Amino acid sequence: MHNYDGFFGMHLIWWFIWIVFLIWVFMIPTQWGKKTRREEPLDILRKRFARGEISKEQFEEQKKLLESDK
Repeated sequence: MHNYDGFFGMHLIWWFIWIVFLIWVFMIPTQWGKKTRREEPLDILRKRFARGEISKEQFEEQKKLLESDK
């Protein structure tokens, strides 16, 4: 009756395009949530002090150095 040879191929292509589009739509928001913020030197210094890697005197001295550079 009807010849659907060309229709079936296009039908599969459109399904593939829709699936790729949907995967892309749902993956983009998860990547946006992973924006990395560059750590400031003072934040790193505070973390080191909180972990006990440096003493209070070292923290104060390095903090003054960092603040004088601004």
